Amino acid sequence: MGENIFVGIATWLRDVMSSAGVPDLWNDTILMLVKLVTVLVFVMLNFMVLNYMERRIAGFIQSRRGPNRVGPHGLLQPLADIGKMLGKELYIPKSVDKIVFLLMPTLIFVPPFLIFAVLPLGKNMAAIDMNIGVFYMFAIASLSTIILWGAGWSSNNKYSLIGSMRAVAQMVSYELPLILSLLGVIMITGTLNMSSIVEAQNNIWFVFTQPIAFLIYFIAGIAETNRTPFCLVEGESEIIAGPYTEYSGMTYAMFPLAEFVSMIIISAMSTIVFLGGWLAPFGWTFIPSWLWFFLKMYVMIFIFMWVRWTYPRIRVDQLMGFNWKVLVPLALANIFITGVGMYVFRAIGWWS
Repeated sequence: MGENIFVGIATWLRDVMSSAGVPDLWNDTILMLVKLVTVLVFVMLNFMVLNYMERRIAGFIQSRRGPNRVGPHGLLQPLADIGKMLGKELYIPKSVDKIVFLLMPTLIFVPPFLIFAVLPLGKNMAAIDMNIGVFYMFAIASLSTIILWGAGWSSNNKYSLIGSMRAVAQMVSYELPLILSLLGVIMITGTLNMSSIVEAQNNIWFVFTQPIAFLIYFIAGIAETNRTPFCLVEGESEIIAGPYTEYSGMTYAMFPLAEFVSMIIISAMSTIVFLGGWLAPFGWTFIPSWLWFFLKMYVMIFIFMWVRWTYPRIRVDQLMGFNWKVLVPLALANIFITGVGMYVFRAIGWWS
């Protein structure tokens, strides 16, 4: 029952609408909207959970208590943060480009939400199961770069402009090793469909056959989500708050919200591509597939937070040098070795 609970609800809803005489086209449309709203609710709930989780992890690593005043053990702290942001004045400087300035905080949340629609969060649990899911994911994710640039440029502030320029340089650069790290897995599976990639790991997870690719993906993922030690997009000690300098209230809150959602997506993709997705380890199939997926995803999120509160921010020249001199060559070498390995295994009959 637990395995099929979400699929069962979708099937039940479809049957109810069909028995009520709803045409198939409207039936599919309404069901798709329900799925997308469910994804949105899931993202918002995760934001509150991760906000609390990061504060507690940061407190533990830094030998302090973390939130412990609002609610039992500080559990209501995320709601207090939301209330604080909603109560803050939305201040718009006189010299900004108002249309672009106000549009960017709204658009920054759109790419992550569109990506969530194609992520299989369990067996048969992708809102939209696309044959080109991996390609779609990177195509949509790259739009965030333009949005951050627009936020900095429209602010008409030199710190915001510098911050947005660094954001473009960082995100465009680290997209390359991020994509290259997945090519080895795509070569092995021969598909861009995320569900098929998960099913290809029935015998062994790709984290064991592609460990270098997994490490590259993880490091590039930290940079793509603008988290420490690659948090140069903000760089408070250097350029105040980067593209977000002139934002306040909820317009500012949308940017860290998008950062959390991007971290969820990077963790979910690492679960799908390298950690077997919803597949149960040790044959423990009595636990629902979606629960396995979330457990793996949250382990990755914990590691992201662990890294953030352990390492200091690096310089921008170190950031770019590490990408082009280390990660990109390593990713290309991994692709080459994977290709050679596939050729050799086919030649000796170990690969069909």
